[in-house]
Amino acid sequence: MYRKQVRRRRAVLALLVIGSFVLLTITYGQGSNGVQRSVSTIFSPVQSAADRALKPARDLINWFDETFDAKGRNARLHGELEVARRQSVGAKAALAENAQLRKIVGLDRGGAIPSGYKPVTGRVIARSPTVWFADVTIDIGSSQGVELNDPVVNGDGLVGKVSSVIGGSAQVTLIADGSSAVAAKVVPPGIQGVIRPQVGEPGDLILDFIDSSKRVHAGEPVVTSGWSAQGLASHFPPNIPIGEVTRTPIVEQEAQQQVHVRPYADLRDLDLVQVLTGGSR
Repeated sequence: MYRKQVRRRRAVLALLVIGSFVLLTITYGQGSNGVQRSVSTIFSPVQSAADRALKPARDLINWFDETFDAKGRNARLHGELEVARRQSVGAKAALAENAQLRKIVGLDRGGAIPSGYKPVTGRVIARSPTVWFADVTIDIGSSQGVELNDPVVNGDGLVGKVSSVIGGSAQVTLIADGSSAVAAKVVPPGIQGVIRPQVGEPGDLILDFIDSSKRVHAGEPVVTSGWSAQGLASHFPPNIPIGEVTRTPIVEQEAQQQVHVRPYADLRDLDLVQVLTGGSR
């Protein structure tokens, strides 16, 4: 009895399946909208349930796809930005260096460098770590013709002189160093004096030992005087720009015979310089 019921149920199930395929075949073969709608109505709940069941899996797959795609785009953008940043920094550095070179060339062509000197361009590669001794090291030396006591300038004016030299480098003592002294004069009045540093203040020099009977005014240029007497001569040729008079207190001029001078060259931020080789020794 039980076996008969099982066989009957299986037969009914088989008939239902066969009938479903027949209906689907008739529907899509003849284009019967009515039967198609009926079949869709019968199976739509099953399809909707399957769609709802599979939606989280589809969403997860889409999320992974979009995430990896976004990460790839982000990495490409970061790479492009880094390349653009390096190019921008390199371009700015090149422009800054070109500006310095143009100023140096302008100083040469402007007649500030006397004839007989051969300028050799170098780069600052080290700086003094203290304010008491202001010196820098440059990447040119005796192999390029640099000698002891050669004057050193940049595009703005006098920087210092060579205090030691080897084959491929040299040390330059700046005019802001405590040991520095440069014979100078104010133009146009021609008042003579000696430029010495305010130790620890490279932006403020002192023009000392001036004639107290003559008046020096703010804004007047100061240049090297380039003296020579009895076979002796200054290490610095004449008329190299040094700086500009900034403060001229009457008390200091009369009692201390000095005025304050701002150097044209930024002694705290030197990069390209020129050593004036040759000339009179």
